[in-house]
Amino acid sequence: MKFDKSLLSGSTRLLVLSLLAEEDCYGYQLIRKLEERSQKVFSLQEGTLYPVLHKLEGDGAVRAYEKEEGGRKRRYYTLTDRGRKQLSEEKEQWHAFQTAVGRVIGGEAYGLA
Repeated sequence: MKFDKSLLSGSTRLLVLSLLAEEDCYGYQLIRKLEERSQKVFSLQEGTLYPVLHKLEGDGAVRAYEKEEGGRKRRYYTLTDRGRKQLSEEKEQWHAFQTAVGRVIGGEAYGLA
């Protein structure tokens, strides 16, 4: 099933922060993990991911550092304390949003009637 890209754009930060909460990652690794975890429902292009990472870095939610692996330098991203707080807040918002949408579109099917 194809999804409207606007559905993903509103949750990209939450998804990226969630993956970084588990382990430090470089950009391409984040793209692959997101595809794998979502069973290819979410597929980001580098042109979409990097602006999100740079904004998170500018906000102090993530910190970047370089690491050499196999003779190749990679730019890794790690979650900061501010990022952990932001992740917690965004998860709360997401759950409230998800519950409200479920009430509107599903009622009893979502156990919310």
